[in-house]
Amino acid sequence: MTTIRIPTPLRQYTGGQAEIAVTGANVGAILSDLTGQHPSLRPHLYTDSGELRAFVNVFLNDEDVRHLQGAETPVKDTDKLMIVPSIAGGHDENRKVDHAALRVNQASIILLSILAFVLNLPALALAVALVMAYGTLTHQPGFKLLYSGFLRPRGLVKPDVIADNPEPHVFAQGFGAVVLGLGVLDLFLGFTLFGWALVWLVIALAALNLFVGFCAGCAVYYWLNRLKVPGFIKAPPAGTFPGMRPKA
Repeated sequence: MTTIRIPTPLRQYTGGQAEIAVTGANVGAILSDLTGQHPSLRPHLYTDSGELRAFVNVFLNDEDVRHLQGAETPVKDTDKLMIVPSIAGGHDENRKVDHAALRVNQASIILLSILAFVLNLPALALAVALVMAYGTLTHQPGFKLLYSGFLRPRGLVKPDVIADNPEPHVFAQGFGAVVLGLGVLDLFLGFTLFGWALVWLVIALAALNLFVGFCAGCAVYYWLNRLKVPGFIKAPPAGTFPGMRPKA
């Protein structure tokens, strides 16, 4: 049997239980078993159409299943599951971000963008921008497959999962994708100097994040949060300077 951890706001629907033993071969089957045991919990997890609510996150061993195979993600008896509701306007210490995946993403952006510059290949810079844009749309690091499919399984990079908000990192990647995309557009239009300058700006920002631990895009996100701009709902973790990597 697998154990699933229930967050405090939802324990009133599970008879006060914080952890519940459930069965199922994948995440979808386990959630079905959970809501079968506690039917009053189902409306708080699913919409009327049967979709998992947008503010409900399910983590398998510290990784959001939306970044894996969703409801089809296989689960072993030794795995740990946790339901984490998003909390608007603040930081939930149960939310996790694998900073090792972020660093692999940043290193990939830096290396490929420098290679594009050295070889004068705007098409390669465009490919990097598209991967970053895809990652932004799917709410994960664009080069995460390199990390989760190759580096981590071979022990070449170890996970570095800490309490953090993923939204600022997604925003930062999206901002970088836009800047890099504008640089590529300038290159294709013949504005070579300005185009490569924008590419190097993305390289510099990624390097600042990778080597110093300061995410400029995250700092912008938190600044917009302080200004109460709609959509920027997450505040920085307590005691953390906006944009700096939270302490593990």
